[in-house]
Amino acid sequence: MNQAGRRHEKRAGDRAGYRAGGRAGAVALLLTGAMALTACGAGSGSDGTPDLSSGSRKGQSSTGGGQPAPDAVAPETGRSAAPEGDAESGASAAPDVKAPDYLSTFALDVDTASYGYARRTLGDGRLPAAEDVRPEEFVNSFRQGYERPEGNGFSVNVDGARIGSGTGGGGGTGASDWSLLRVGLATRTAPPASERPPAALTFVVDISGSMSETGRLDLVRKSLTILTDELRDDDSLSLVTFSNEAETRLPMTRVKGNRNRIKDVVAEMEPARSTNVEAGITRGYEESVEGHREGATNRVVLLSDALANTGDTEAEGILRKIDSARREYGITLFGVGVGSDYGDAFMEQLTNKGDGNTTYVGDETQARKVFVDQLPAHLEIRARDAKAQVAFDRKNVQQFRLIGYENRKVADEDFRNDGVDGGEVGPGHTVTALYAVRLREGASGTVAKATVRWLDPETRKAEEETGTVTTGSVDGTLWGGENDRLQVAAVAAYFADRLRGGDLPGAPGLGELASRASGLAESTEDSAVEKLATAIGQADRLQRGAGTDDEPEPSEGEIG
Repeated sequence: MNQAGRRHEKRAGDRAGYRAGGRAGAVALLLTGAMALTACGAGSGSDGTPDLSSGSRKGQSSTGGGQPAPDAVAPETGRSAAPEGDAESGASAAPDVKAPDYLSTFALDVDTASYGYARRTLGDGRLPAAEDVRPEEFVNSFRQGYERPEGNGFSVNVDGARIGSGTGGGGGTGASDWSLLRVGLATRTAPPASERPPAALTFVVDISGSMSETGRLDLVRKSLTILTDELRDDDSLSLVTFSNEAETRLPMTRVKGNRNRIKDVVAEMEPARSTNVEAGITRGYEESVEGHREGATNRVVLLSDALANTGDTEAEGILRKIDSARREYGITLFGVGVGSDYGDAFMEQLTNKGDGNTTYVGDETQARKVFVDQLPAHLEIRARDAKAQVAFDRKNVQQFRLIGYENRKVADEDFRNDGVDGGEVGPGHTVTALYAVRLREGASGTVAKATVRWLDPETRKAEEETGTVTTGSVDGTLWGGENDRLQVAAVAAYFADRLRGGDLPGAPGLGELASRASGLAESTEDSAVEKLATAIGQADRLQRGAGTDDEPEPSEGEIG
């Protein structure tokens, strides 16, 4: 059952099996293997063809099971004891009432596609759909200026400020009692391009009919041409295209001496018929396994409008078919979305479960940013299955709400269960989580302790880092304070919440947010913040105000 131990010995036979059976035969075997998942992990077929499906992942936790972070206060059973002076006289509760939860656990996320697609949609004169708006991706689209660690792993930065009431309306009840808490995680900056490991990239390109629209396949061709010039001579590249079926246009090829050949293959891509994402990803992982390079960063890059309409159109089903290749060979999936109509939720599900991340490219400027500034520098992975857990001190915190991360939530007891997927984070990345926190009257001392846990990408050893914040660190005023970057994060989060119809405590209206963003763009001299101000202004003109949720909120613990 130990496929990894036999991998080097079997690889020649594996590749021969792929070729001998033909591509159609290989895919058929893949689909057949996916129907018979076993707990033994990855194996090989009798003909030497690698089985790219597997059973559930086994936990690697040294603790023998999932558990919360150290010093986290686990919820009791029955009614929680309110701090002295808070209990209502004569109050009683049934013994089976669950106590308020003072833990918040989530997988890290460095995606930014939701914000990029929202900007594109607003620029087209439309409001983005509420389900396509993910606040954490808005926030993570902006620099935060966190202190970075000297070595591998993360730095943990925790700060905050009092929210107060926005003058533009939409504060929520008791907004002046609330603070904004920022948990910021950062990895060491990327090394110079000459120092990173070589890359083996398999590009899976959607050439379906919907990609014929301007700003889709034409932009993909430009993006890949740009990247070909940016890659090093010792990097490798393969190209798979898909419409109703998948085709390998270029097997894994070293860049040195082949740049013109690569560009010619890219230029030949033309739109065809339907969108079979399943076929494209399956073939892409076949190519990535066949061209796998030890010591290199092996990655599949999907470029698509993600409007799947043929084959398996569910992310779970697609990734189940290539699960063991993803896990055994460490192949991650990076998604690049394009198009005015874009399957944002589908792409996010694919990359989340594919141990990767996603971004959105709307024009050539953004394409250059992704393929020149981001992808070549961030090909490495600094942390696998990274999760964060924030333990709030119930003596000082009455209520809290995590802004976003709904698709990334992890059960509190699974924080230390390393068999539960987290997020993959590369060099130079930052991850920000914002909380609306309501402190108790007279609160003093610890507000929260944030712990991040991850696996070393090479040794798979679990590591942790922590940071703590006290009431003294959240007493300052948010708006007009000295921390411009905290204010930018707040504007981005409140903007996203407004777009999806939320009602965060202290959230200004869109008009005020646009004004604050304009002021921050000037003080930070950051063109990205200027574009944020433009997007908010466009949304304000399309949507004057936002609805509120009239459902009653709990009086203690986690909200939402």
